[in-house]
Amino acid sequence: MIRDLVRYGDPRLLAENLEANASSPDSASILGDMIDTCHAAPGIGLASPQIGINLRLAIIDLSVGADPDGLIVLVNPEVLESSGQQKEEEGCLSVPDVSERVLRPERVRVRAGDASGRVREIEGAGLLARALSHEIDHLNGLLFVHRLKGLKRELTWKKIERHRRKAGW
Repeated sequence: MIRDLVRYGDPRLLAENLEANASSPDSASILGDMIDTCHAAPGIGLASPQIGINLRLAIIDLSVGADPDGLIVLVNPEVLESSGQQKEEEGCLSVPDVSERVLRPERVRVRAGDASGRVREIEGAGLLARALSHEIDHLNGLLFVHRLKGLKRELTWKKIERHRRKAGW
């Protein structure tokens, strides 16, 4: 089922997210809805707070649904290691029509459960590292704008507020 996306300004985006139980029927249903919602948006990743559910669940699909084997489910993910730097354009489904160049690690190693609860490690570089970092930030109550510095951060918050007032979200 496609769910409504939570937009910037909704306190659930910045709230604490509780540990999830991958074997729970609720988690399976939520993950299914997240996949449908992400693909419909379309986006390459989605965290459960973005659909108003404050659990540590996220998905990444760099293929945006084109490759069923490309879907990555993250249950209670944590970054174990990161290295290098990349600065690329980044946006967010919860902050529509706003994007900025964000500094992220070039490589990350993450530990997370999958949809069946099996814990594994995922290594990502480039776009996958950026997506992993972005979705885990959501689970830690952070938006990409929090990664910006100084004047760029201040101007981006103002741009978000203008878009929010104009679009009514």
